[in-house]
Amino acid sequence: MREKELARYLSSYAGPPLRLMEVCGTHTSSLYRSGIRQILSPKITLLSGPGCPVCVTPTAYIDKLVSCSMKPQHRVMAFGDLLAVPGSRMSLAGARDRGGQADFFYNPEDVLAMAERDRTTTFVLAAVGFETTAPVWADLIKRVWEEKIPNIRFLTALKTMPQAMEILAGDPHIDGFLCPGHVAVITGSRPFRKLAEDSGKPMVIGGFTPPLLLRALARLVLEASRKQGGVWNEYPSVVREEGNRRALSLMADVFEEGDAVWRGLGNIKGSGLYLSAAYAGLDAGSRNLTEDIMPAGCCCAQVLTGRMTPGDCPCFGRACTPDHPVGACMVSGEGACSITYRGG
Repeated sequence: MREKELARYLSSYAGPPLRLMEVCGTHTSSLYRSGIRQILSPKITLLSGPGCPVCVTPTAYIDKLVSCSMKPQHRVMAFGDLLAVPGSRMSLAGARDRGGQADFFYNPEDVLAMAERDRTTTFVLAAVGFETTAPVWADLIKRVWEEKIPNIRFLTALKTMPQAMEILAGDPHIDGFLCPGHVAVITGSRPFRKLAEDSGKPMVIGGFTPPLLLRALARLVLEASRKQGGVWNEYPSVVREEGNRRALSLMADVFEEGDAVWRGLGNIKGSGLYLSAAYAGLDAGSRNLTEDIMPAGCCCAQVLTGRMTPGDCPCFGRACTPDHPVGACMVSGEGACSITYRGG
């Protein structure tokens, strides 16, 4: 079908009501920016899943970064949106206002030159992400280890998506999934095939341009309306069944699996990536950061699991805005609340 026909199908769909989850924050943003979300039939409800790594990070991780920033001769470095995420007491930006050392980077590799210039400071890098960025972090960790850079440490909050989607796939209120395209480039389609077989729900891997999104979403609506389980790869130019073997091998060399806490989903076995024994000397205390204290009125947990849309949250656009965020979903550029506020 051509793009106009696909758009017409999605806007005129009159079948059974469907609740479909786009897991990836970039998909959420692209669906708004392309206008596709705005043309959907009222019978199609899109839910935003836990595809924002900053949003699913528990408050204990932010608190640990805050603690590191307050240590003498320590400096925390993170991507910019992480600075404003509230911890149980304050954000990194708040810690900086109180004398803590915290700053942002555009590229984590830039910190290597900073560490070379200032050997008296220990730089703690906030390594947050999913399979998409885990190989990049793995490569940087190996480089720091091999070059024996003495004053760089990593605080990791790296998570793997299939385990979280396994929990969501068991939710009877979700009829199908638009799988995270960037993650699938690394993992391949195979992990989603098992999820679809176990849950009996359709899972479609899609790209990010309007034509690819239309194709993927139309396929998902069609198969969900038929209650047809399975995996459809509508991003075949970059997603293979076996994934990116080189990236997967690099991750396996540097990281080992462990349990991890996800906001809204709790502790998920085997969903965290931690420095393996060979690189443990570079770890800044990433394990056992399990406490997750939500601010009063924050509904991020419900939004991330599809139990609520951003607009349903009583704080949304009132007590919680990008300038004064209550929760992480309003902070990150991949957060559903931030995307909805700016684009919806």
